Amino acid sequence: MKKITLKVNNESRFVHVEPNEILLDVLRDKLGIKSPKSGCERGDCGACTILLNGESVKSCLVFAIECDGMDIRTIEGLSEKGLSELQESFIKHNSFQCGFCAPGVIISAAELLEHNPKPNREEIKEAIAGNLCRCTGYESIIEAVEDLVSKK
Repeated sequence: MKKITLKVNNESRFVHVEPNEILLDVLRDKLGIKSPKSGCERGDCGACTILLNGESVKSCLVFAIECDGMDIRTIEGLSEKGLSELQESFIKHNSFQCGFCAPGVIISAAELLEHNPKPNREEIKEAIAGNLCRCTGYESIIEAVEDLVSKK
């Protein structure tokens, strides 16, 4: 076991990890952060997407020990005062049915908007391409991002 420090949603957290523990399991099981979901455990579905030092990553593909000292942001960290504008837009557009994929999709969209505040439709599609949604489809997801962008 090795003690590492993770800055999770602007809070320093200390945790003991085994060399082979994946970040997804550490976030969920040791730190109690349940928004990243375990879907495929192969990096295909995007349900476990988080921001690691500002870049979206599939947390099921990252060893926790590699993240010592890094900044992690999950959907809980998108806004310090309730829901973010992005989350509100997703709600307004009924972008999700079951919600399983929602945290990963929103994180991917948030990363896009941080780097490109005025993306076009193709850029939005590309940004969420690594996130699978099995029940809603993608049109309302894309519309939610487009609507938010149009207001800025």
